[in-house]
Amino acid sequence: MEKIDFKKKLNYLYNPSKKNVEMVEVPPMNFLMVDGEGNPNTAKSFSNAIEALYPVAYTLKFSVKKGDLGLDYGVLPLEALWWADDMTAFTTGNKDAWKWTVMIMQPEFITFKMVKDAMDVVGSKKNLVSLPKVRFKTFSEGQAAQIMHIGPFEDEGPTIEKVHLFIENKGSYKVGKHHEIYLSDIRRAAPEKWKTIVRQPMS
Repeated sequence: MEKIDFKKKLNYLYNPSKKNVEMVEVPPMNFLMVDGEGNPNTAKSFSNAIEALYPVAYTLKFSVKKGDLGLDYGVLPLEALWWADDMTAFTTGNKDAWKWTVMIMQPEFITFKMVKDAMDVVGSKKNLVSLPKVRFKTFSEGQAAQIMHIGPFEDEGPTIEKVHLFIENKGSYKVGKHHEIYLSDIRRAAPEKWKTIVRQPMS
């Protein structure tokens, strides 16, 4: 059975340079998403959202593997969009004012019906508070600047500034929402080795 590694297939999106900011064209892709707000370190809504996404993503993976498509694939990493009504919340450290969308990219052959069926299966087995909030949506990002950050999340500041400076030097502007892709299992990897893609759409 063929097994697809979408991180390798989309290597230019999921394996950026650790040293230099790169400009990429991100195609429209489909995601499982949950929206919320609050401090990601303390808000139960944040952990609830992630706890709802993964079972649906894995149920979809196994349904495809058992189905007629004859395909297997690795579940994609967790991603998140970040913003606030007042963006100074990110510089003042007011994490309670942060808003977010946590999401997991889905292959092009995943359909709305497949997602609904997977959510029904998960709902029959687990009582997940945020399961009804899971939505399936196409996300179009377009042109963006990105780089790989190595280390703890709280040390991302200089990396983010580097991305913003790159966009400014191109004579472009930041658009859309700050985007991060989490490649490491933070439960197992040491913080100094965490890999996070930092991406900012630009125009």
